[in-house]
Amino acid sequence: MRALIAGQGRLPELLVERHRAAGEALVVCGYAGAPGRLDPDISFHLERLGGLLRELRRRGVREVCMAGAVRRPKLRVWRLDFATLRIVPRLARALGKGDDGALREVIALFEENGMTVRGAHEILPDLLPGPGVLTKAQPRDGDRRDAARGEEIVAAMGAADIGQACVVAAGQALAIEALPGTDWMLASLAGPREEGLPAGGLLFKAPKPGQDRRADLPAIGPGTIRAAAGAGLRGVVIEAGGVMLLDREEALAAADAAGLFLWVRPKGG
Repeated sequence: MRALIAGQGRLPELLVERHRAAGEALVVCGYAGAPGRLDPDISFHLERLGGLLRELRRRGVREVCMAGAVRRPKLRVWRLDFATLRIVPRLARALGKGDDGALREVIALFEENGMTVRGAHEILPDLLPGPGVLTKAQPRDGDRRDAARGEEIVAAMGAADIGQACVVAAGQALAIEALPGTDWMLASLAGPREEGLPAGGLLFKAPKPGQDRRADLPAIGPGTIRAAAGAGLRGVVIEAGGVMLLDREEALAAADAAGLFLWVRPKGG
């Protein structure tokens, strides 16, 4: 039996669709405060994580997949259930870490309760496209230099557990991803650019170095492509084997319509 810990976004929906199509049982656990179109079997708050672990054990769950964006919550003591009281110090420490550090702590809790944590890409391997340029538009020499620069920037960001994406134009970092996420970063670049800032540029996205890929593996989809076009970018570059592409046909159609390239780039070029 497998459980899905679902945040918001398209990825949890794709996982539910896959299990239904295969006729496989899935317990959908929706994190309260993460809006989505799923109808969860269990709805829970962080303050009731201990109770959720107990309920999943009761249902015979042996595998867990965590998918979808979740805004970092505040720990509200008045919501705590008895089963969560004993892990409050660990939850407090997790919330004080970066995203990868926090997720490692949560993964450890599931493992200690006898559950194997699997990445979404293990269940849906087709979400990881092979290397190459998938669109009609192609990167130019300047784009290739910007992609190499983007890889350097994201590696430095990842070492500090900050984010997984940046925008680079003419070798300059125009924006880096932080807690608000990729969409917010791209929205900050929409509209006319300030005098002196280079035009064009690209979005570069990759996992953090040493990231636990069972959770929070980066993903893009049609919305990312449209946001990149709205930010005036020339293209999107993702690390081969490290970034999921959701709703591939729609994403590529959006890129072709906007004249953007989508380059699945091997690490190191």
